[in-house]
Amino acid sequence: MTLFLLVFYQDYRERQVYWFLFPLIALSCGLLFYNQTLPELFIVSVLLNGVFIGLLLLAAFCYSRLVLNIKFNEAFGLGDTLLFISLIFSFSTISFIVLFVFALVFSLIIHLILKSYSATTTVPLAGYLSLFFGVSYVALWSGLTNTLYAI
Repeated sequence: MTLFLLVFYQDYRERQVYWFLFPLIALSCGLLFYNQTLPELFIVSVLLNGVFIGLLLLAAFCYSRLVLNIKFNEAFGLGDTLLFISLIFSFSTISFIVLFVFALVFSLIIHLILKSYSATTTVPLAGYLSLFFGVSYVALWSGLTNTLYAI
């Protein structure tokens, strides 16, 4: 939870996040998921989550190059990419896709609400996603939901 809060704070305030937080998030999320599931299911889920994130990043790359006519790194931050990769280790595939889509919708809504309070036009996507996934873990640990690893 602390790692997610650090990413949120740094990305929201400075639009920069320390790189070493991403491997720590991957390791922490991976250990939590690995301890809740079978090793074979963990490996398959990580591979499928990686394919999903790979396709998502490929779509973002193609959109930035072909539609926006800008470089990928101008449209999408390195921290966002690293967080996407870090989150691959967090949940089983169906849970991951559902949570990830809802996290993106959450990020859009929060950004539209907070846009009037911020002078910058960039979206702190890694920060918003970190906030969402942190809340998801709190919901799991507090007993509000118990199916994040089972789906």
